[in-house]
Amino acid sequence: QVQLVESGGGLVQAGGSLRLSCAASGGALSRYMMGWFRQAPGKEREFVAYSRWSPWGGATEAYADSVKGRFTISRDNAKSTVYLQMNSLKPEDAAVYYCAATTRNSGYDYWGQGTQVTVSS
Repeated sequence: QVQLVESGGGLVQAGGSLRLSCAASGGALSRYMMGWFRQAPGKEREFVAYSRWSPWGGATEAYADSVKGRFTISRDNAKSTVYLQMNSLKPEDAAVYYCAATTRNSGYDYWGQGTQVTVSS
């Protein structure tokens, strides 16, 4: 069973950048599809990005339309860490960001505790 710990959240001005990290332990990161999700107060949790990895094709990513072109997910399997680089942040990006993992094609089984991102206008 993999354990996930997010870090890197904080307060940033609109237009600024943050990089979130998700450290995984208890399993080889290469086995997992890794995702980032976020939940703002009073709203449902929403998908942000995911990263799949295969020995043949390497990493493939997908993004929510709301963050496409501004956020980048990446992974370092050797360091068992997934990153979310967030640029051009907007007030509406403020939320608790969660890292998640699964070995299935859909549905995440493991979740981190979340890290708070606050964007001031």
